[in-house]
Amino acid sequence: MLVWEEDRQPSQSAANSANLNVAPSQAPVARAAVTASQASPSASSVQSASERRVNVADKRIINGQTDVNQLVPFKYKWAWEKYLATCANHWMPQEVNMSRDIALWKDPNGLSEDERRIIKRNLGFFVTADSLAANNIVLGTYRHITAPEARQFLLRQAFEEAIHTHAYQYIVESLGLDESEIFNAYHEVASIRDKDEFLIPFIDAIMDPNFNTGTLENDQTLLKSLIVFACLMEGLFFYVGFTQILAMGRQNKMTGAAEQYQYILRDESMHCNFGIDLINQIKLENPQLWTPQFKAEIKALFLKAVELEYRYAEDTMPRGVLGLNASMFKGYLRYIANRRAVQIGLEELFPNEENPFPWMSEMIDLKKERNFFETRVIEYQSGGALSWD
Repeated sequence: MLVWEEDRQPSQSAANSANLNVAPSQAPVARAAVTASQASPSASSVQSASERRVNVADKRIINGQTDVNQLVPFKYKWAWEKYLATCANHWMPQEVNMSRDIALWKDPNGLSEDERRIIKRNLGFFVTADSLAANNIVLGTYRHITAPEARQFLLRQAFEEAIHTHAYQYIVESLGLDESEIFNAYHEVASIRDKDEFLIPFIDAIMDPNFNTGTLENDQTLLKSLIVFACLMEGLFFYVGFTQILAMGRQNKMTGAAEQYQYILRDESMHCNFGIDLINQIKLENPQLWTPQFKAEIKALFLKAVELEYRYAEDTMPRGVLGLNASMFKGYLRYIANRRAVQIGLEELFPNEENPFPWMSEMIDLKKERNFFETRVIEYQSGGALSWD
């Protein structure tokens, strides 16, 4: 039976189990090796150093006081296992042959205008969306997470966001699209701009160099940002576009692009799942954050996100195409929003919604070695074959 990775409930270990985000006087002493080299170790200094060893019970996802440079001992084994799983899924855009896509795109009768609109709108959103996600991780989230196991996953996730941006650029370049038009769509196309403007305040809040966790208000700000990016950006805003391009692939159209989207969808599913586990762990360690008022704010954000993504569906599909129409996505987005809400401990927002696209769950299970759309992987140099001349 095929399993939709992101539909799994958060792992039990996650439910139970950087610049440092603390004042310099509180920060773990990471310079012990330097200071120790300046004097001969006495019995007292050796004892003092041993007292600084990380006690696993002292680790925290946020506001931790343990040394973030010490990966082990593991407390959040689920984070480490998810890191290993993402590494096992490594892929690069150049592995996918785009020749059939190029021929189809250049053929005046190859695609309808509605199909071309979908492709351009998709790329217009995604070419910058993953850059926003990477900025959020590298310049914001990473700084405030004090569990090194979780940081390890975030580093891998940031690299995968770079691969995704590379993939979209590779598609744009392969098809010979107007790069200025596509890359500026997030400024110029209202349905794309509105989604990005919804997200940007949650990036800016935690990227502010003066922002630090440690107070109820700021910890809630960070938690809200994590929920927006795991549940609403990666877990909702990507799904109209994914469904549209993968539906093309199922009809033997734009198969190279569809194969790359399928790899990306698999990655994003793992990002979403990790983010949900991270959110639930923070809730477990900081129950004071999960107030009725805070939950009401999160529900309002969910409702707004569903509205924005549905507007995007209407803009990308003004008429029925590929056996799809915009109205079909209303139920789909509500179904996904329900799952995200339940996964972080909220009630369903839209009771009794069902998944109108069950085939989407199968797409997550593609193994890298399998050419789902019968494309032929081109040759490329692996790390062991590279020439360093």
